[in-house]
Amino acid sequence: MGREFSEMDKKIFNKLAPENGGTHMSEMGHPYPFILRPISHKIAEDSDDFRERLEKLDPEEAEYLAGLAMEGKEDIRSLDEDDVDSFFDMVREKVSEEREKELRIKLGIL
Repeated sequence: MGREFSEMDKKIFNKLAPENGGTHMSEMGHPYPFILRPISHKIAEDSDDFRERLEKLDPEEAEYLAGLAMEGKEDIRSLDEDDVDSFFDMVREKVSEEREKELRIKLGIL
């Protein structure tokens, strides 16, 4: 069972997937356990679309997602390969190169 979305999770999910109309549920009626995985696998049309969605995030939201990934509450490893790269690019650009490196080491994605 995944975690329950916080208000910040909902805000970010809604920003990244406005076409979902504010719902955070899968087609099967289960709450999504992560923010980025359903966007990568079900909502974004392709890796360019995923990258464009991430560009909408502000630095605070980017840091929040990086923090969730550091805590194991956001699954980065299961994103499509190009989307993993886009996530790390976003962390580097919106947060810092140091945070990106720290996260890569923590997740074992070098």
